[in-house]
Amino acid sequence: MVEEAVAAIDPEPPCGQDPKRGRDSALQALTRAALALPGLLLSAAQADDTSFQYGHYQETSRDLFGIKSAFKPIEVETLQSLGNLTLSERIKFAFHYIQDTWGGATPITTAPLAFQGNRPNNTFSGATPFIQNTNVYFDQNLTPLVRDPLTGTFAKDARVVHTLSSASPETRRQGDFKLDYEWDEAALTIGGGLSVEHDYQSRFGSLAGRWDFNQKLTTLNVGLSYTNSTTSALMDHDAAPYIETSTFGQRVEFTPDGQRFIHGRRQDWASYLSLTQVLNKNSLIEAGVGYTRSTGYMANPYKVMEVAFIDPRQRPGPDGVLRGELLAFLEQRPEVRNQWTANLRYVVHLAPLDAALHLGYGFFHDDWGIDAHTLEAEWSQPLGDGWTLTPRIRYYSQDAANFYRPYLISRQSAAHYDPKRLPRHYSSDQRLSGFGALSGGIVLSKTFAKGVSLEAGAEYYAHAGDLKLGGDGEGAYTNFDYYAVNAALKIDFSAISSAALESPGGHAHHPDHGRHGGRAPAGVMFDHMLSRPGEFMVGYRYMYAHQTGTMLHGAREVGDSTLVAAGCRGQPCYVTPTKMDMNMHMLMLMYAPTDWLNLMLMPQFMDMNMTMRPLKGAPPVDLLNDPGTAAAVLHANHEHFTGGVGDTGLFAMFKLFERPGHRLIATLGVSAPTGAVDVKLRRTHQQNLGFIHYGMQLGSGTWDFKPSLTYTGEHGAWSWGAQLSGTKRLNDRNDSGYALGDLFQSTVWGSYDLLDWLSASVRGVYTSEGPIRGAYRGIFYPIGPMDYPANYGGHYWDVGFGLSATVLGGDLKGNRLSFEWLQPVHDDVNGYQLPRDGALSASWSYAF
Repeated sequence: MVEEAVAAIDPEPPCGQDPKRGRDSALQALTRAALALPGLLLSAAQADDTSFQYGHYQETSRDLFGIKSAFKPIEVETLQSLGNLTLSERIKFAFHYIQDTWGGATPITTAPLAFQGNRPNNTFSGATPFIQNTNVYFDQNLTPLVRDPLTGTFAKDARVVHTLSSASPETRRQGDFKLDYEWDEAALTIGGGLSVEHDYQSRFGSLAGRWDFNQKLTTLNVGLSYTNSTTSALMDHDAAPYIETSTFGQRVEFTPDGQRFIHGRRQDWASYLSLTQVLNKNSLIEAGVGYTRSTGYMANPYKVMEVAFIDPRQRPGPDGVLRGELLAFLEQRPEVRNQWTANLRYVVHLAPLDAALHLGYGFFHDDWGIDAHTLEAEWSQPLGDGWTLTPRIRYYSQDAANFYRPYLISRQSAAHYDPKRLPRHYSSDQRLSGFGALSGGIVLSKTFAKGVSLEAGAEYYAHAGDLKLGGDGEGAYTNFDYYAVNAALKIDFSAISSAALESPGGHAHHPDHGRHGGRAPAGVMFDHMLSRPGEFMVGYRYMYAHQTGTMLHGAREVGDSTLVAAGCRGQPCYVTPTKMDMNMHMLMLMYAPTDWLNLMLMPQFMDMNMTMRPLKGAPPVDLLNDPGTAAAVLHANHEHFTGGVGDTGLFAMFKLFERPGHRLIATLGVSAPTGAVDVKLRRTHQQNLGFIHYGMQLGSGTWDFKPSLTYTGEHGAWSWGAQLSGTKRLNDRNDSGYALGDLFQSTVWGSYDLLDWLSASVRGVYTSEGPIRGAYRGIFYPIGPMDYPANYGGHYWDVGFGLSATVLGGDLKGNRLSFEWLQPVHDDVNGYQLPRDGALSASWSYAF
């Protein structure tokens, strides 16, 4: 996208943009933090810290001239984590993880509204035109005409709209790191990372240096980065038959089963140079320039250009009407792009108000013909007692690329067109058009005395052609608004340690929950409590579960013939799952109001994916009488993804019994239904495919009661424990018409200290889960065993092997990191299911 191109001058790139581009320099981030505090604190020291952030991005509907769209706009759920660690006096390490899950409708192309054919006001692809049409009409000035189907008369209609295409949820994951080495007057940073989607991979590395001189009042930053990206996109089965690929050469691969893949490689070399000057104790100024050279495949494999062909031999009829034929071509962008950026930033601390003002301007230019300007202002106002309020305003404007067109008209026959007579490069991607964007936002943060801060922010954007500088941008059809909200938890371990050392007695206190039932495996929760009133604990838990193999009926493997005959409860069975992955991220917040009561809050973030294959011997799909099922079976060729916020846990833990070496804890809690249970497969232009498979919804959709009883004991280097837990669904049905089965689990474990800081554990687990009750209400096309409620739940036996490490000294004392692999021993499933292949649990916790 174009706004990706200007990332170097955009300190907060739009949601969905690759975050590796356009990051603030380390000095920019430092000055932002320093100037939010009283005075100008340009300390080079970095405290060890970690943060977790959740964000949500949502677009509004496009302007379709009063016709309601059939599609939901794009929305994105984002999860980020960041950690900084001091390895030695001069060496520092930072890691960053980001995960985006997005879904909804986005423009595939642009065309006159009249191109929707002889169906005025009909809904098609969101009330927008076909991407292929044999009958489009123009007057002799090539103005689009719309034909009245009743009278046969024509009227001019030059209105342009987006042709929308919906996508099922997809997930992108990125991990990257930085390693810094600091001298007294300089620093060197190396970094690298990987960004992965199902159709796109990007690998990148960077090298940066910093030099301080003039008594550290002047700083020079330089950097160089390299990115190598590959695209392997499966063309949408719904649109592929209507897209011309003749101009795309060998980039399009045709597989034996009739699918089409688009392949491409891209390289990006980027460099920057910036100079920062401290003007006085309260202000500084920074100026920077950057250059990026990109080569290779830079087109979007899901964008097309509409071309209306008008045969030059055609003569207008008595009414002056020319008939054309509409074809869609994959967009063609240049394979070389040179980009230049320049930015200027001024930051001042206003002592009378104890506030900081940030002003910035950025300029972007490339050889695609795009010039862009960014203006922004930010005010950081401490409110006292650790509170800070930061309002922000930002304006962005860009020119259109020189090859951008809403659509093309070619005076040649559609049946015998010559691709060489089309422009060499063309795109109707609205992100290459001329437009402006105005946004305003606010961030509220609270810093607690023990080094923990909470932050919440929101920003609203208006995107419009007439907001462009000069007001000559694209028409109203490109206008839409969007908003972004986020929440973050940040932990500064050095601040926690300093606060503890300043407490009465002058000794840092790190609760040693590792010696109080805290050596349970990573997969066990509610095994320990905070023992001192006023203590806090923060933690993070990750779980990965994998299913694959031959389908089971009870405990017996079955083949395709059995699944076809009985796997779908007497209904036709067309496909079977081959693999399913689940990732769960959980943030754990614990507070001890007393020594016998702990309170816990546990929000979750989920994502899942499933692949399927056709069943051998499956009956043919009745395309004529059951087009919905036919479309769903065809859609099963694509991997299915879901992701976003899961259910939120609220728990109270009670200390029932405690003696040296023994304790008993009861936990009562509920799970609030914050996870979506109405996730749907993407709508095609043929069918609304309705709900996705039951097991890929993000929550239960019901209020759930979750009690547990946990015993732990220890003696010397040994510790052990046992737990009984359950889940009772408190509603008979959720809003989508079903309820997950109740669950009971029992587990026992033993642990041994291998070293003072390292222990190993073995655990046994039994789980019983009931089948799903009820069924989806609404449009739903079951095509395989995973779509029938009776094929969920069962009885499961597992054995787990774990390791747990605790930091015993320094600023990070009390941090605990645990891992456990849970290996299935025996599955006895309800109905027909994919077997489990194992699960990994990882947890981190820190109490203070």
